[in-house]
Amino acid sequence: MANLNFKVFTAEEFLPSLRFTIKWLVIATIIGMLAGSASAGFLVSLSWVTEYREEHLWIIALLPLGGLLIGWTYHQIGQSVVKGNNQLLEEFYNPQQTIPLRMAPLVLFGTLATHLFGGSAGREGTAVQMGGAIADQFTKWFKLEKEDRRILITIGVAAGFSSVFGTPLAGAVFALEWLIVGRIRYESILPAFIGAYVADYACAEFWQVHHTAYSIPIVPSLNLINLLWIIPAGICFGLAGRLFAKATHFWTDVFRKYIKYPPLRPVVGGALVALLVLAMGTTKYIGLGIPTIVDAFSEDLPWYDFLAKIGMTSLTLGAGFKGGEVTPLFYTGATLGNALAFLIPLPVALLAGMGFVGVFSGATNTPLACTLMGIELFGAESGIFIGIACVVAYIFSGHAGIYNSQVIGSPKSKQMLSDKGKKLGERG
Repeated sequence: MANLNFKVFTAEEFLPSLRFTIKWLVIATIIGMLAGSASAGFLVSLSWVTEYREEHLWIIALLPLGGLLIGWTYHQIGQSVVKGNNQLLEEFYNPQQTIPLRMAPLVLFGTLATHLFGGSAGREGTAVQMGGAIADQFTKWFKLEKEDRRILITIGVAAGFSSVFGTPLAGAVFALEWLIVGRIRYESILPAFIGAYVADYACAEFWQVHHTAYSIPIVPSLNLINLLWIIPAGICFGLAGRLFAKATHFWTDVFRKYIKYPPLRPVVGGALVALLVLAMGTTKYIGLGIPTIVDAFSEDLPWYDFLAKIGMTSLTLGAGFKGGEVTPLFYTGATLGNALAFLIPLPVALLAGMGFVGVFSGATNTPLACTLMGIELFGAESGIFIGIACVVAYIFSGHAGIYNSQVIGSPKSKQMLSDKGKKLGERG
């Protein structure tokens, strides 16, 4: 009879695990509290500047001036952090030097100015960059090694994302899934989950800064017919995510090619956005667009809302304004889902919710995180619809994404094997 080893643990197994757990419990908790508090202050400030802009619409005419202020500030003191989220990715792949702490106040200032003067942008980029910059300072303070630094960046991303949207599960998985397309780094799971939970607690419970509530009141039975209808919806969401990414990169390239002096790019872009707002006679396509997102779950909206938001946001961000892409992606997806309700026989709220996270999945290449976000925001009843839509959108977005520096760890299909290991920004 074989000699069985009945030892449950050995010192060589247990003690390193215990040290790892205690170490990252302490560090992730501190980072989570700091990042969650930063997000709370950011969300309160963002709400204030949005209300001020809507009450004083004349300020949109000053968007070129706001662009000059943002561009000049980054040109003078922010060139070391101007890459934003892509810089976090690049430092994760090839650690060189600690991310300057100035990234946090600069992106906070740039985002608030963008929203105050009427740009179309989001908020996730700001929270993620603040979280990443704060977390990376622990590299110096604790004299951590290269691999530990990668974990720190993951914690910062998880904490920032979790606290700004109120989705700790999605925040943790986004940080793990976002770094390498098609791969998850399991050594960072515990720190990421701790940081995400603590950051969400700090923002929502400690500082009492809450988030917009969404609901899908009717979820149909998951029969074969309804299952098949998810596929075309998911394809549309994936293509919309791809269009969003391509449009943003297009405008970035145009401004870089024709305007060599960086501070002038947001001046020209700001003038174009302000003129478009004047021509359309509405502010629904600038800022975060939360009211329109909420309306998409229950009201009939113009079918072209998602295209208008893609155009305004890609122009704003491509010109060099600051913020994020995720909330505009929510807007794009929710309004596209609303439009698809005229063609696809599923409840409008369900299609809006599927689009909300589906377009996000396609544009960021994070289907698991987006599925969890949908469940956290809309409830588990819609989980299968949400999950399939996110995966289909992920596949049909191709090897495109809003983050140029993302590296492909596992291609989406055999036909894309030649792209394995490349950066998204290296493809056309």
